[in-house]
Amino acid sequence: MNPSESRWTPERLEEHVRLILRDRPFLVIANREPYSHIRERGKIKCVTPASGLVTAMEPILRACGGIWVASASGDADKETADEKGRLRVPPDAPAYTLKRVWLTEQEEEGYYYGFSNEGLWPLCHIAHTRPVFRSEDWEQYKKVNQKFADAALEELAGSEEPFVLIQDYHYALLPRMIREKRPDAKIALFWHIPWPSPEAFGICPWGREILHGILGADLLGFHIQFYCNNFLDTADHLLEFRIDLEQFAVDQGGHRTRVKPFPIGIAPSRGMTDGPQAASARQEVMKKLGIQADHLGVGVDRIDYTKGISEKFRAIARFLEKYPEYREKIVFVELAAPSRTSIKSYSDLGTELEAEVERINQRFQTKSWKPILFLKEQHSREQIDLFYRAADFCLITSLHDGMNLVAKEFVGIRSDEQGVLILSRFAGASRELKDALLVNPYDIEEVAEAIRDAVTMKPAEQKRRMVRMRVILDEHNVYRWAADITSELSRARPDTG
Repeated sequence: MNPSESRWTPERLEEHVRLILRDRPFLVIANREPYSHIRERGKIKCVTPASGLVTAMEPILRACGGIWVASASGDADKETADEKGRLRVPPDAPAYTLKRVWLTEQEEEGYYYGFSNEGLWPLCHIAHTRPVFRSEDWEQYKKVNQKFADAALEELAGSEEPFVLIQDYHYALLPRMIREKRPDAKIALFWHIPWPSPEAFGICPWGREILHGILGADLLGFHIQFYCNNFLDTADHLLEFRIDLEQFAVDQGGHRTRVKPFPIGIAPSRGMTDGPQAASARQEVMKKLGIQADHLGVGVDRIDYTKGISEKFRAIARFLEKYPEYREKIVFVELAAPSRTSIKSYSDLGTELEAEVERINQRFQTKSWKPILFLKEQHSREQIDLFYRAADFCLITSLHDGMNLVAKEFVGIRSDEQGVLILSRFAGASRELKDALLVNPYDIEEVAEAIRDAVTMKPAEQKRRMVRMRVILDEHNVYRWAADITSELSRARPDTG
């Protein structure tokens, strides 16, 4: 079989899933909806939220059909859905159903901002931010998980042996809630963020309840094997279930949960060959920003303390200290999306980063040049892609990251086979993209040297590295990820023990 025949495509995935499902329903549950409706200048506009999860999951639903259950996020969401929160999407070519769940302000504050993102998020990331656990947040987390369980069960009514794919740490209790009502369901939970050591997880006051909820799933997926190992160690420490280390499974009274790595990919069709190439893209970027430079670097991040944005800026400054000949010749642009701004640590971080950029720019800038542009706003997919194509290098300095799809997007977009990826070795993507320049983001000297290596790398070496990384992305794309999970889930037998 030649490579083109073995490559996973939407069509191949659709056929694969059709054979597995045999007309049984396919349900995805995620906090983020793939489309939201907002009011803008008196009109209703449909927008696609910037999200790595949406980037990964939306092509699967387009290929396979099914139902996406998610929190409503737009101020015009209610009037664009039916009385049960349903609508067909995408708007231009409907392929699947979006079911919106309405949360009160109190529920969102406790479940999302509180327990999920002030509790579980810092707990699971080694980023030196202390988790905050409040009993009232836990109550809202349980309440919202039940609300999503009820919405899912409503959609599954009348079906037999449905497939349910639950996304991420917002819904740790959901697998057990659905299983108790629908023991015939095949349930998978994919945990997009890292899983910590047993000692770190053990500080959570409701750790056993979370594990019990998760283990309602037939299949638990992480990005890399290391997180699978941490989870099994945690279950072994905190629960009395049998851990099968040979099969990577947890057995509990006749029910088995398999724990496996599924490194997530991107859709290969998005940007692999379309759009302007580096020269014209750079010209467009320079014109839009009103800058001139021989070298252009780009970073794309949510403003989050796990992303190492401050470390990134300090590395740029150190690079300019060590190599003053690059002053006025290099510009680094950080596309920074504000995130979770109602949480004080996040709003404070945004302010701190602005001050850091101002400090560095004041130190190095001239009348016509400054080294760092910090563009703090939500950027469209088209804007981000333009910067990917224009950049000499993409700098990713995550302090801890489950995968990091930005790394894969940058490589995927570069059909010119040029550009250099500088990637934190603490991002899951570093396990696959070994031809990136891998760095320790805490080591500012090492990152500064990687920037130097990137801007001096010969085109032939850039091509050699980029070609190998693009082959990996093409072979391990998001359609293969979906196929691997659905195949594994189809083999699940809840009565195994």
